[in-house]
Amino acid sequence: MTVSLIITTYNWPRALYLCLDSVMQQTVTPSEILVADDGSGISTRDVVRHFQNISPVPVHHIWHEDRGFRVAAIRNKAIAASSGDYVIHVDGDLILQRNFIQDHILFAREGCYVSGSRGIITEMLTQKVLSGEITSLTALTKGVRNSNNVMRVPIMAIVYRMIAPSQAPRSCNLGLWRRDLIRVNGFDEAFEGWGYEDTELGLRLNNSGVQQRRMKFQGVAFHLHHDKASRDNCAINELRYLESIREHRMRCEKGLDRHLTPKISYLGGGVCRRRRRLIGRHFLCKLLFKR
Repeated sequence: MTVSLIITTYNWPRALYLCLDSVMQQTVTPSEILVADDGSGISTRDVVRHFQNISPVPVHHIWHEDRGFRVAAIRNKAIAASSGDYVIHVDGDLILQRNFIQDHILFAREGCYVSGSRGIITEMLTQKVLSGEITSLTALTKGVRNSNNVMRVPIMAIVYRMIAPSQAPRSCNLGLWRRDLIRVNGFDEAFEGWGYEDTELGLRLNNSGVQQRRMKFQGVAFHLHHDKASRDNCAINELRYLESIREHRMRCEKGLDRHLTPKISYLGGGVCRRRRRLIGRHFLCKLLFKR
């Protein structure tokens, strides 16, 4: 299968650089990389161009204007631009262990989506990583929290998958078949601001018969410390999520198909109408002239 890696980012070019650099060191590279940019400035563009020049696989920069936290929309735009059979989502503040893509490929199953985890690293360790003082991370590195999330033990991953209960997926480490994303219409763009857009996607996947496979002890990623995003819209997003539960939603209205299907703009429609009027007048003149 072909794999599209989608990396979501917003105005943290140094973190994105480290994330992309960890992708370059993978044992198995994705078929393509798409940077889903929620409106970053020129520094982020420069990071993407650097990796476009050195990457062995295509790197695409999917950008839209900064009009607030619109991560659902930019992810949908990246999915629409992707070409892989399988789509892996990560955030641009993750550093991927070198087997990350390989593990996702091995863990993928038809009719399922994969929900992974990540290890949080402290602010002090994050500063050392960002400055280049520390260039490799393991579960034993001082400053790595919940280290069980960053231990790679494939046999334990098999056991854990069989006994682990389902939980809300996190889009920072998520693997899905592209056709399943199309089936449920991707992320719901009615979610703006932080919170619940990935949980609600998991709900619709489950409602449509796509089962969750929880991955732990494989697909290891380290999450750089940062300040929390604003939770201003969290309550509104939670209500939207509860509506999806009540209505047993399998598709969202404001989703991926907005970017997959070409839309005729008002201007385009006007042009077509004007052309029809001109053609009509042309034939009318010809008719009058013959008379």
